[in-house]
Amino acid sequence: MTDALKITDLSKTFPVGRSLFGNPTGTVKAVHPLTLTVLQGETLGIVGESGCGKSTLARMLVGLLEPSTGHIEIEGAALDNADPAEFGKRIQYVFQDPISSLNPRKTIRQIMEAPLKLLHNMPAAERSRRISEIFASVNLREEFLDRYPHEFSGGQAQRIGIARALAAKARILILDEPVSALDVSVQAQVLNLLADLRREFDLTYLFISHDLAVVEAVSDRIAVLYFGSVVEVGPAEEVFAAPKHPYTKLLADSAPVVGRPLTAPEAEGTELPDPLNPPSGCAFAARCPNATDKCRSETPRLAPLGKGTTVACFHPILD
Repeated sequence: MTDALKITDLSKTFPVGRSLFGNPTGTVKAVHPLTLTVLQGETLGIVGESGCGKSTLARMLVGLLEPSTGHIEIEGAALDNADPAEFGKRIQYVFQDPISSLNPRKTIRQIMEAPLKLLHNMPAAERSRRISEIFASVNLREEFLDRYPHEFSGGQAQRIGIARALAAKARILILDEPVSALDVSVQAQVLNLLADLRREFDLTYLFISHDLAVVEAVSDRIAVLYFGSVVEVGPAEEVFAAPKHPYTKLLADSAPVVGRPLTAPEAEGTELPDPLNPPSGCAFAARCPNATDKCRSETPRLAPLGKGTTVACFHPILD
């Protein structure tokens, strides 16, 4: 299989605070240099606690944020200094809140036409055909095109958001919590739709979510982020059935399961480290029951551990 998306040493640092002269007084590293490869046609799940860098990573991939360091390649084309429109032709974003992501002052037809005009300079007749095809693919009626976003339910609005992303003819979709704002029954419908669309259009997904059950169900592989760094990558069935990193195990044990009492796993701390004063060594060391002096002074790097899994840990959990 060919690489759909290749990320090399990608990072993002934000300035914080202001001095008397307006200069930043410090920085926060939201995403530490990370390297990932996503194969054509696969779904890579991205999981981690709030504040771990998931959405910052997603926004860099679609050109909404400029990386501080690193390179992005989409289908072999480097997009480091590319025209922003090149991002839109190759990769699109499906937002978490479907209603808020749609312009309330424009009809659905106007919203759908925007990427066709701006990215592809498509004539009116061709735009109409393209929109009809995409609406049929996401099971929406064409009469919806002349309505406004507030007239739709959350599930319908998310289908429109997906249709807008597909209209641009991008082959890679960044799905940022695409079903978290929907009812459970609607979530299943949207997830089934995404699976059908992936097969129909040969799409590649980056599926970002904090719902581990959903991510495990839809993903081929999973990357676990903690404090802006990837700590484990592996096949979906392996990552949560036999987690290798202590943080991955903490996530898996924390997930609600039917028939199991809801208990908080034991850990020395429950919060992410202070981003303004990051710890030396492994960022998870303060919460890890297996941490040693080496963990507190040195930063582990991703290393293969068998069965397609890589883990950044000096003391991985072994079977």
